[in-house]
Amino acid sequence: MTDKTLQASMPAELAAIVECGYATWASDSVASEMRARFNNERIPVAGVRHVRVWGLQVDDERELPGLERTQMPDEELWEVNLEAINGSKYEFASTLLKPALER
Repeated sequence: MTDKTLQASMPAELAAIVECGYATWASDSVASEMRARFNNERIPVAGVRHVRVWGLQVDDERELPGLERTQMPDEELWEVNLEAINGSKYEFASTLLKPALER
């Protein structure tokens, strides 16, 4: 998948993060100890990764008579690589972030 194709398939909120190059927390759901490692207002984005988690199909007639097939759908995830104050990089689900306001 090319960069243009990848960017076209990104959710709008994530594309805005990539465009401005900085993110901030969307909520307080990330532990405060982890949030303390990053800038409070503008966290530099080091990269974005698209991940596809393949679904699962299980066939087991002994466990589910008449319902032999159990299926879990594929899942599309976007991970954002953020740079901490000390230069370390951490990956977070894109749903935990929002674009940082420009200064």
